[in-house]
Amino acid sequence: MAKTTTKPAAEKKAPAKKAAAKPKTLSIEKVSEDILAKLKSLNIEQQLQADIEWCLGSYRYDQNPVGLYDIASRALTVFKQEQEKKTKGVTAAFISGIEKALK
Repeated sequence: MAKTTTKPAAEKKAPAKKAAAKPKTLSIEKVSEDILAKLKSLNIEQQLQADIEWCLGSYRYDQNPVGLYDIASRALTVFKQEQEKKTKGVTAAFISGIEKALK
């Protein structure tokens, strides 16, 4: 009786699972940081800048975004006014990013 060697069945590799595409949403924290940077670069609304810095610190402490949403809506009106004046650097894309974060 001859020995027969059987080759082990080739192990099939499962196809790599693709990560589910996450919707591209902007966090209110990131948007607030962008708003602050834009206000500083334009050198406008110093009180609003101070309020954003305070709200960012508060959010990082307690993770309550209510103040950030309020500040972002205030900043949105400022940026819309600046866009009407055709202030350089205030683009429609920037404003729409703020609007998306507020939804």
